[in-house]
Amino acid sequence: MSDTNNTTTSDVKARDEVVRICQDLIGIDTSNYGTDKGPGERKAAEYVMSQFAEVGLEPELLESEPGRASVVVRIEGEDSSRGALVVHGHLDVVPANADDWQVDPFAAEIKDDCVWGRGAVDMKDMDAMIIANVRELVRSGKKPPRDLIIGMFADEEAGGIKGSHWLVDNRPDLFEGASEAISEVGGYSVTVPTKTAAQQRVYLLQTAEKGIAWLRLVAHGRAGHGSVPNDANAVVRLAEAIARISAHPWPREYIASVSLLLDGLCDITGIGYTSDDASELLQHIGGARGFVEGTLRDTANFTMLDSGYKHNVIPQTASASLDCRFLPGHEDDLMNVIRELAGEFVEVEVLHHDIALDAPVDGPLVAKMRSAVAAHDPEAVVLPYCLSGGTDNKALKKLGITGYGFAPLKLPADLDFAPMFHGIDERVPLESLRFGADVLGEFFRDC
Repeated sequence: MSDTNNTTTSDVKARDEVVRICQDLIGIDTSNYGTDKGPGERKAAEYVMSQFAEVGLEPELLESEPGRASVVVRIEGEDSSRGALVVHGHLDVVPANADDWQVDPFAAEIKDDCVWGRGAVDMKDMDAMIIANVRELVRSGKKPPRDLIIGMFADEEAGGIKGSHWLVDNRPDLFEGASEAISEVGGYSVTVPTKTAAQQRVYLLQTAEKGIAWLRLVAHGRAGHGSVPNDANAVVRLAEAIARISAHPWPREYIASVSLLLDGLCDITGIGYTSDDASELLQHIGGARGFVEGTLRDTANFTMLDSGYKHNVIPQTASASLDCRFLPGHEDDLMNVIRELAGEFVEVEVLHHDIALDAPVDGPLVAKMRSAVAAHDPEAVVLPYCLSGGTDNKALKKLGITGYGFAPLKLPADLDFAPMFHGIDERVPLESLRFGADVLGEFFRDC
């Protein structure tokens, strides 16, 4: 912490520590393969415990099974009668193939004024912002306006079964009295053109997210020799089902958060959109376009195939993995369509399911998030949006906790940020981390 050499411990701000903490977290491999393979989160959880204990907190480390560790600590607020705010992140990351990267994905290298590494975007950047601000808050001796429940969860990248969902199901007492939550994905900026040819920075505040249905399609047929005609070939039946589902035109529906985003972008840019086509407008939001386009309709994407065991043997079964994401209120319709398109010879199994979320786009908490951004970027515009993926806010919703995505990052206009979620060469600018730490600290003091 070279920039704090002339300060006392109590003077150290979150922005002074956030880069170091982000590097430390990235340097701990917490790759989640969605199976029993992988290092787990225990080492990262112990690191978080040490960072909290160092400033006098007494966090609790909880394991759903050996190595799958989460950390939770509660900070008393000025008014504990108010609903507590859960501020949470996840410690696991998706795997990284080092050969695909410019740098070692777990070396946390600083290059081009960015921290590089797996998790720099999803979501050890936000974890670091949270940890740094908790440390500053406790050192200051000041209480937040209401209780803060800080959570660092395991297993988010595999649906949170061994992390947030396990905690909610087994230790709901940890979240007693909580009413709202903030976490990842929302809050980062995109830069768009204006009607006057100037540029405008827009922060995307996540107020909704699609539901998840991870399905396996299993086609059944008649096994046989590869040289013999077979009119009950499981591979063919599966291929036909895949073709039907892939060709299905899912109808568009702009839910409230999506409509407000499109309307806001339209007002800024002067570029219109219709109920059938928003492509011209969305081409101006850079890498965030994919996330937004994923929220204009339900989606169903095939991700894995499995069939057969020898070249000259027709297998009895063939299977495919299907990742479905549905808008709020669309789950039943989506499942009915998938089953119909799969056909009579293809069984549809649900491997993992989670709800869609749709939080209010205004209200006191949203106003405080907007205010925190405005305090550090006064000319910015904040607009709601829906996330095409999912977060641990889904688990907290089972306890009646309303969740938002607010990981504030002021990003360079030319940085293609959103595609780095689960991508290669993940990196976050140093100044974006420091900005985010400042904004999150502002929010903590006003929440």
